Amino acid sequence: MRVVDTVKNIWKIEDLRKRILITLLYVTIYLFGTYVVIPGVDPKDLTGLANQTRGGLMALLDMFSGGAFSNASIFALGIMPYISASIVMQLMAIVIPSFQKMQREGESGRRKINQMTRYLTVAILIVQGFAYLTNLEMQMVQSGASSLPSTLWFRLSSIIIMAAGSMFVLWLGERITDKGIGNGISFIIMIGIINRLPRSIVEEFTSRMNEQAGGLVMFLLEMLFLLFVIAGAIMLVQGTRKVPVQYAKRIVGNKQYGGARQYIPLKVNAANVMPIIFAQAIMFIPITVIGMFQGGESSSIFQAFMNNTGFWYNFVFAVLIILFTYFYTAITINPTQMADDLKRNNGFIPGVKPGKTTKDFLDSIMDRITLPGAFFLAIVAILPAFAQLAGISMGFAQFFGGTSLLILVGVILDTLQQVESHLLMRHYDGLLKSGRIKGRSGAVAAY
Repeated sequence: MRVVDTVKNIWKIEDLRKRILITLLYVTIYLFGTYVVIPGVDPKDLTGLANQTRGGLMALLDMFSGGAFSNASIFALGIMPYISASIVMQLMAIVIPSFQKMQREGESGRRKINQMTRYLTVAILIVQGFAYLTNLEMQMVQSGASSLPSTLWFRLSSIIIMAAGSMFVLWLGERITDKGIGNGISFIIMIGIINRLPRSIVEEFTSRMNEQAGGLVMFLLEMLFLLFVIAGAIMLVQGTRKVPVQYAKRIVGNKQYGGARQYIPLKVNAANVMPIIFAQAIMFIPITVIGMFQGGESSSIFQAFMNNTGFWYNFVFAVLIILFTYFYTAITINPTQMADDLKRNNGFIPGVKPGKTTKDFLDSIMDRITLPGAFFLAIVAILPAFAQLAGISMGFAQFFGGTSLLILVGVILDTLQQVESHLLMRHYDGLLKSGRIKGRSGAVAAY
């Protein structure tokens, strides 16, 4: 069988084998850490927190943390604070000249920005740690359990432990990127998501089979629609538009060079899943802020943003995705540099003058293909809300689109593409019978 042969070829490549085993080791450490409870918290008293994370936006937050949030784990704050800090730093790199200068300094500038991002991550973790403990105490009291220790030392030590846990998760992600396979931080987020998939499918199947009639048919229709949505997500991640480029002939001595016709692959969704991750991080902010205050859960703003099937939540979420798609495309694709590179290499787009005209032409192409890509991304992001309204359970509905599905598809494609590259470098067959796997190359991968 081809699958068995492919696995044997993967195992034969020593470097690839080591990378896969290292990745599995780090993932195992992460999953083990999601069950290590904060010192001083009794796992038997977490019934209220578990009930809170069964639905709404809290369930999504718990999914991103791999279940650590509902377990009151040392990894409870997850990797989202780092993503929030990265968003802030990228925005500052656009509006503040000193940060723009650091970006242009090359590797040294990137190291400075990365260090500042980590400092900001720690600051966010301290705020979120305080909000998490406040919310945890409220849930424990409401469920009839004993409250948390009221000493300052417990609060301070718990916040430090959770902040250190999240930074350790960040370190694991970076080690996976360096020594393992795939993008480490993306891989950790994906593990938390995919860990819920088998249980969600079983729960949905059991729920449908308990119905009096038509339950199995409905479940099969749901699975068929899920495959259709996955195919659409793959097309969204991989979709490109090719712009033809003609290279003029150059005569050096008695030989002619150039003259070949090539293409510039402009992605329909050049920002990939970054806008949806950015928007999701922003949507978590009201929970963090309101969760710091007693009685905040009764406010109308909190209720609106907690209801991920409500109109206002999905409307704001979709608008943020569209805005972030244009923002991230603008900082990822540079038409001016592309036009200058073409001119420097004696290349031109047929029918378009080199220089500024080429830059304006590429700008117009990107505007035309980014708009439908942004709307399609927003639609896919809010599909889970429609799935829940159609009667699908909340846990299973999260895989019908949204952040979960796009991260899942994007990370799996990127990882398989890296595995295939190792195979082809050693002259083995790829993972597919024909063609090659296309990941999210050409843009920054999801965190």
